[in-house]
Amino acid sequence: MYEKIESYIERLLEGSTPDKPLWNIESIQLGKPAKWNYIDGCMITALLSVAEITGEKKYSDFAERFIDYYIGDDGSIRGYDMDKYNLDDINEGRVLFDLYRTTGREKYKNAILILREQLERQPRTITGSFWHKKIYPHQVWLDGIYMAQVFYVRFQKEFIDGDISDTMRQIRNVRKYMFDENKKLLYHGLDCTKSIFWADSETGLSSNFWLRAIGWFTVALADIIGYLDDCAERDEISGIFREVIEGIEQYADPETGMYWQVVDQGGREGNYLETSGSSMIAYAMMKGARLGVLDSRYSGLGRKTFDGICGKYLKFGEDGQISLGGICLVAGLGPAEDRRRDGSYGYYISEPVVENDAKGVAPFVMCYTEVKRMVMSGRS
Repeated sequence: MYEKIESYIERLLEGSTPDKPLWNIESIQLGKPAKWNYIDGCMITALLSVAEITGEKKYSDFAERFIDYYIGDDGSIRGYDMDKYNLDDINEGRVLFDLYRTTGREKYKNAILILREQLERQPRTITGSFWHKKIYPHQVWLDGIYMAQVFYVRFQKEFIDGDISDTMRQIRNVRKYMFDENKKLLYHGLDCTKSIFWADSETGLSSNFWLRAIGWFTVALADIIGYLDDCAERDEISGIFREVIEGIEQYADPETGMYWQVVDQGGREGNYLETSGSSMIAYAMMKGARLGVLDSRYSGLGRKTFDGICGKYLKFGEDGQISLGGICLVAGLGPAEDRRRDGSYGYYISEPVVENDAKGVAPFVMCYTEVKRMVMSGRS
């Protein structure tokens, strides 16, 4: 089965152009014009990882062509609007560091500086964390740590003095305000004013544990750890990372190793084993073990989850086509005028489940690169 995964990736590339990638199902279904976005960013990040582990230049060449469509010669970014203060828009910027390092083209550096300016101006909560978006005032979402902080850490390490104290504060805020000590899980969102309709009036927290939100957070910590040398900050992040991984591990489906859309309610009517978040957890486990910050047994647990996803949702058609299913298309909280997105159990299981969307495909591909690392190192 593994040998067919690269052919699946290649099929997605062959059918994709920068303005119409096959993996951006939201854009396809809604007919959105091409613009800079986190979904493409996740996929291009995964492709650069495949290029690194396989040595196949076709993946990095595709990534460069794709990004070039969006980055002007002066560093301007197609479809990007800083005034939206959307942390999602920072995510794709992490690939610019790799392209700048390999090509030396100044336009990539200029685009990096534009995105960094957004973080400089990003509104903050009273606790010092970034608002998730301008339309979500005073709110922290778990996914925002992945969307902004990996880029932020790379910028500080590669362009400034390595000071990541701001990132540390924001990660600590998540642990302090969003971690449930009984369930050992992280809530999806926090409204620091405790006033938005989906927030608990006493804690400001949303009401459930959404798998992909926790997945984003674990991937963020794993990736940040990977960019840090031995230091007190790395040790502190590693401690939080271990706590979150140990917390979610207890909710794994015994048969597949996968995780449920609403994490702590496995088996409840309507709940399902979800691909994107499971892939993220598996990737974080395997990478964490490889980096030596998680116990080595997590290599096997992550591998089991990956194999479980392959067995349950990776489908092979008679025509040779391959598809990856079980992917929640999208989920969020609000804004105020959208009361359907209320963070309830019923809401999370009501969102469409799709195939081949990059929010699932990209972390699945990242898992695959970790499996390949295991095989190449003889650890499997």
